[in-house]
Amino acid sequence: MKCEQDAAWGQDAAEVRSVAVGGQVLRVAVRPGLPAVSGVQRVPLLLINGIGSSLELFTPFVDELNPAVEVIRFDPPGVGGSDESSGPYRFSWLCRLIARMLTELGYDRVDVLGISWGGAVAQHFAAFQRARCRRLVLVATATGSAMVPGRPSVLAHMVTPRRHLDRGYMRRIAGDIYGGSARADPAAIAAAMHDGNRVGPPRGYLYQLTAGAGWTSVPFLPWLRQPTLIVAGDDDPIIPLVNARLMRLLIPKSQLHVYHGGHLGLVSEAADLAPVVDDFLAAP
Repeated sequence: MKCEQDAAWGQDAAEVRSVAVGGQVLRVAVRPGLPAVSGVQRVPLLLINGIGSSLELFTPFVDELNPAVEVIRFDPPGVGGSDESSGPYRFSWLCRLIARMLTELGYDRVDVLGISWGGAVAQHFAAFQRARCRRLVLVATATGSAMVPGRPSVLAHMVTPRRHLDRGYMRRIAGDIYGGSARADPAAIAAAMHDGNRVGPPRGYLYQLTAGAGWTSVPFLPWLRQPTLIVAGDDDPIIPLVNARLMRLLIPKSQLHVYHGGHLGLVSEAADLAPVVDDFLAAP
């Protein structure tokens, strides 16, 4: 197990480790939780990132999150510092891998937050690794192939990882694809997406795309038993708000929080959204 200390993560220092899970090596970061003022130990929180992004993208959110919460982040196979998988995979394989990763790290049950592509993975994990997931937070995500899509001109930019590789290109398209504050300040979003982000090989991005091809959560969402918080922006060109409203109708124990912003609100509006998420996770 290779370890490093990531000093670039601001106030919330986390230990970054390379963890062997079966035949797969994953780059994992754990921010230890401080003792809670109430004396009640908080449930650890697992974060699952969007497509093509390494675990560093969550830094603004983690920096704003209650320090009593232990936070687990990881790079999916072929992303950031994680090794590529041996071939294409599906969400079912990835969720089993995540469960084995949690076991390797010593966690039995966690809360799970997924954003965008990671939100789809989080839905699958909550459904098919039910015993490992206590509460679920779905941010800027949808139900897969059975969703209301964004405009084709927006989705076309998602087919390749170019926006993660080319800062200038990201700056030019940020407002159109991410909406919210990216419209007024695309340079800030480009910086957030590039500064410290570790881009994996193109094949890793392709495998992420194909992992969810044809997948939909619509048939099993009514069977989710976890309390679920759905978080969505009112100006998200990639995942229109109607998708969050659909999930709210399908998931029995769910609530919807709509914020004023775009697809990357968890980054650009982290100071506003972290307390919303924390209040939900801390509820009895």
